[in-house]
Amino acid sequence: MDIVREVPRLKPRPADGHKGTFGKVCIVAGSVGMAGAAALAGRAALRSGAGLVRVATARSVLPTVAALDPCYTTIALPEDSGGRISGKAVSAILEAAAQNDAMAIGPGLGTSAGLRSVIDTLVQQDGLRLVIDGDGLNNLSRLPDWPGKRRADLVLTPHPGEMKRLWSGLFREALPSDRQEAAGRMAQATGSVIAYKGAGTVVTDGRRAYVNNTGNPGMGTAGSGDVLTGIITALMGQGLGGFEAAVLGVYIHGA
Repeated sequence: MDIVREVPRLKPRPADGHKGTFGKVCIVAGSVGMAGAAALAGRAALRSGAGLVRVATARSVLPTVAALDPCYTTIALPEDSGGRISGKAVSAILEAAAQNDAMAIGPGLGTSAGLRSVIDTLVQQDGLRLVIDGDGLNNLSRLPDWPGKRRADLVLTPHPGEMKRLWSGLFREALPSDRQEAAGRMAQATGSVIAYKGAGTVVTDGRRAYVNNTGNPGMGTAGSGDVLTGIITALMGQGLGGFEAAVLGVYIHGA
């Protein structure tokens, strides 16, 4: 793989730009007890320059999420008995996807058969630019043969535990200790951009690789990954490709 050392940049903003110029993004996140994950991802997308941010979350969680930041809008989704977004939400999520330039799913989502069905549907949407993080990855790892059905442009952002679960669903051998090798093979096997989080986050699309040199141990705290999800999604909404958005996103996140 080619090693990338230069961090991409966004184009200068036009003087006559407006909120519709700078990208519309939707974050599908949150469940009962995990409203903060949705709010952190939404706020990060706003602070990363997205012109319009929507946070789609379980109906009972929406008042809390909406109260945490006045600048994003919200979408109430059907929920199951456990306070998680239910499989019945898929039509509303697809409608939101069609109205936005990029989407993320996963922070604070929880796991269930209904959520696996939602994610299975999303990864098959041709042209959808989708970041999957957290419980989105945990649901994805339990879907059989999902890479063969993939049509969406995916950016996956696993931490080591999530990477191990994704890996065990696709490979028979153990997850390699070499992080660049593991990320590269996962990217090649799934046709996705991988941002393998940790000290020296590795970003790769299977052809190019970037090893991040920003960050510090203080970032090892709950919610940090939710912020990264919002950053990358916002950068994709502003026109960067998945690989470029992930590279710039992890750099900004650690700076």
